[in-house]
This record gives sequence, structure tokens and C-alpha cells, in this order.
Amino acid sequence: MNIINEQSLSEKIENMLVERNLRGMKDIQPQLKSGYCLRAARVLQNIQGTVLIGTGFPVVNTFETDGPVGALVLYRALEILGATPVLVCGTPMANVFKHDYRTYGISIGKKDIGLAEAKRALSNFKPRAIISIECPGLAENGHYHNMRGEDISAQSACFDFFMDEANCPTIAIGDGGNEIGMGNVTDFLSPLDIIPAVTKCDELVVSDVSNWGVYGILAFLSTWSKHDLLNEFCPEQVLKYISKLGSVDGITRKNELTEDSLPASEGIALISRIRSLIGYP
Repeated sequence: MNIINEQSLSEKIENMLVERNLRGMKDIQPQLKSGYCLRAARVLQNIQGTVLIGTGFPVVNTFETDGPVGALVLYRALEILGATPVLVCGTPMANVFKHDYRTYGISIGKKDIGLAEAKRALSNFKPRAIISIECPGLAENGHYHNMRGEDISAQSACFDFFMDEANCPTIAIGDGGNEIGMGNVTDFLSPLDIIPAVTKCDELVVSDVSNWGVYGILAFLSTWSKHDLLNEFCPEQVLKYISKLGSVDGITRKNELTEDSLPASEGIALISRIRSLIGYP
């Protein structure tokens, strides 16, 4: 695939990721330089060593389904490609995932020690890349807020400092404006009915559901590696796995196999469309 075709493919996928415009990301997309899925994938191409993956948006004393699904799919894909992914999250996620995945737990509701935690982890892991998938981002007021504008600081883990202090490329995926990475487009978030996040990243990927942004990145990693990474893991199976661990839908707040109130079939259909674009049946 030549450079022109890669850019065109990235733009097609980027448009697919926001075509529903569920929370205004299609309106934000023009503020980003097109080709961001391609550029994010380039960061991970042939990557070796540790990749830190932050995820976990708190909802009613547990975590929502959007974020962890994409994080676990990306984790397994990076393992296949030879990297060493580590999930960075607060409780209860760190506790429930540690039996099956490499995890690094960070404090909940303690932003004041977040900087020290991040510096310690970065020194220990020396990551080659850091990725945030649907992590709450600090607002200008120094607090975390959900899509309803509620202050969720007491339930949130501070992954922001990992991005701020990184000596490696940083990627963030978000779908509503209140997640890490949205600081890249803060000036354009005022039309959205949210309290926007201000934490920035090197490459921001926007999508209607944050999990889906991962699939845009995996399209390129699949093409370059000649490994159909998008067909390795079924989102519905991942949803079943995290549901047993206590996840809830971020919108309905129910323990069900949905992502932002959408059935798993919607994400599966998107994957099928992306796979067709890159030549898989």
C-alpha cells in the first residue's frame, strides 16, 4: 500500500468512526489533521518494549464497557506483534484484570499524588508509547466530570500525568470531549454539552465509541504485519468477559453487553466494514 493510498484509507476509516456523530465528534473531526489513525498506527508499527495502555471511566462505583474492550483488544494485538503491553488503571479494574493481564494499579481520587505515581511508573517501565482509551481527563477546574457534568474526581484515577510527563509518543482515543487527549481541541468543544478536558496528547483519535477508535489503528497494523488482527478477537466475547467482572454501560448504567447503549453487533459490523476496506473477506 503506497503512502497516498494509506492516507486515503485513513480518511475513510476516520469518517466511518464518527459517521453517527453520537456526541459531536464528527463536528470536532475537521479540527484534526486528517490521517490521525494512520499516524497513531505508525507509532505502534514494529514497536518493541513496553506500551502502557490507560483505560477505565468510572460509573456507579465500577467501570464502563467503553474503553476496556478496546484496551483489551489492543493489548492482545500488541502481544501478537511482539510488544509488552501493560494496562494502567485504578480499582476495581486493576484488581479484576490482574489475573489475566499485566496491570499497574494507580490511586483513585488522589490527584495530589498522581504526578509522583506517574513519574515512578515511567521511570520503572520506560515505555515506548502510551495510549489512553476513554480515560477521564482533567478539566480546567482541576476536576474530572462525566458526560452529565457530574464531578467524578473521587472515583477517577489520574492517568493525565502519564501523558504530560511522557518521554515517548502519546495517543489518546475519546468520544465525547471530556476524555484525556481532548485538550488538543479544547477551543472547539464549547458547543458540546460537557465540561471539557484539557489534557493533551501527541495524536488524538476521535470516534463515536472510544472502543471503535482502536479498530481504526488495527486496520493499519493488520495490513503492515500481514496478520488479520481485527479478526483475532470478538468484541462481544470481550464484553462478556468484562461483564462478569462488573462492568456497566456508561449511558444505561446497566450490566449488559452494550457499548454506550449500542449492542455489540454495531461494533462487529464496523469491524467487518474496516476489514473489507483493507482486503479481508
